[in-house]
Amino acid sequence: MVSPVFVENRLVAFVANIAHHSDIGGMVPGSVSANSDNIYQEGSRIPLGRICRAGELVQEMYDFMILNTRTPVERGGDLHAQIASNIAGAKRLGEVVQKYGADYFAECTDALLDYAEQLMRAGIRTPPEGTYTFEDYLDDAGANSSEPIAIRAAITIEDGTAKVDFTGTSPQVPGPLNMTYSGPLTTVFYCFKAVAGQSILANHGIYRALQVTAPEGSIVNCRSPVPVGQRIDTAQRVVDVILGALAQVAPERVLAACNSVVTSAIFSGTNPKTGGYFVYLETIAGGSGAHSRGDGLSGVQVHMTNTSNLPVEALEREYPVLVERYQPRTDSGGAGRFRGGLGIRRDFRILTDGMSYTGLGDRHKFSPWGLEGGRNGSPGSFWASLGGAELERLGSKISGVTLNREDLVSVCSPGSGGYGNPYGRPAEAVLKDVREGKVSAQAAEAEYGVVIVSSSTGLLVDEQATAERRERVQV
Repeated sequence: MVSPVFVENRLVAFVANIAHHSDIGGMVPGSVSANSDNIYQEGSRIPLGRICRAGELVQEMYDFMILNTRTPVERGGDLHAQIASNIAGAKRLGEVVQKYGADYFAECTDALLDYAEQLMRAGIRTPPEGTYTFEDYLDDAGANSSEPIAIRAAITIEDGTAKVDFTGTSPQVPGPLNMTYSGPLTTVFYCFKAVAGQSILANHGIYRALQVTAPEGSIVNCRSPVPVGQRIDTAQRVVDVILGALAQVAPERVLAACNSVVTSAIFSGTNPKTGGYFVYLETIAGGSGAHSRGDGLSGVQVHMTNTSNLPVEALEREYPVLVERYQPRTDSGGAGRFRGGLGIRRDFRILTDGMSYTGLGDRHKFSPWGLEGGRNGSPGSFWASLGGAELERLGSKISGVTLNREDLVSVCSPGSGGYGNPYGRPAEAVLKDVREGKVSAQAAEAEYGVVIVSSSTGLLVDEQATAERRERVQV
């Protein structure tokens, strides 16, 4: 949502905000389907138009948007919140411009763009010039294709400019993972700001130092009308590819591969308490990669995401779902001198009949990679127990699963890669991980060469056995 800012009848700026709306119509609740093969199945396509005119709500546009969602009350609240946000932003920015003058304000904003460009070019000049390549894979395109999807990038650093070329990346796919050209642009922006200039102001000046080539008709620059609803996971893999290439020249400034997916569980149906229809969309965090200065974080959102944890108490109060398990996944962080962050397991017990489930994920087949000798993290997985049966593994992208009372859905998010030789991790750090349930005693010995034994005072390191094992393996 975008609003102009006028000062003395002069257009001086725009303010904008972006909000996630959990349902905008389409073939499944939540609007993103693993079965989609064209964009018309993903909900309403709304052209640029006015939601307000002269400060007043345009009722026809508002009604059109509300009519095409399964959850009109929530969407209406979100739209009004967005409108209020822009009103406040335009008012406050207008006060700033009035205080300093429109001409001086324009000079300052132009200078900030120039300054960001200069800082980004300086950061790009830090590593040696050259071309660095990397490739990684998405699991598949969903229900319509089980083939792995290649993402390839060649990064050329030359004279303060970074050229990122995605030639060789997979063609667009018959599933919701396709990106429009703005997607790789945004992702490249994020990566170079994170690696080459974390303190640089985030503005368009950064783009002046970056050149992005994305072949038309590829998964990173698709042609209409292919679906795009799950493009965030492609953006996540693009991050992994760019960081993998940069790790060849600046490993000390790059994370090992993170969980790099927006693991989504979408439940919908009629709430027996209210009689109303609901769409509950949950994104499950995962591991963040280890790096040259320390362990990765566990149970966090990474890279191109901005979602946060939904408290169990709020979920269970609002929807007919019970969370039976919510914990880190032991051994899901890749071993290394610095250990990768852990993924999450979250189990949902269904409390009513006729609920629908969609699971959207990735990194179920291709594990998050480690760096500098660090091991890979564990992949993710989706599971379901229907009608009292044993847990059965589901695909990484699945829609239209009917759930009834007492059924169980288990969501396991990926861990992340480790950094450095695992045998370089101090034995006491491994013991601490075992005591905290992050690493099993079996993995401590197998991956780190640290032998853990029980005693009357608890778990301890068998120092002699550890020294012998580490020496034997290293030799």
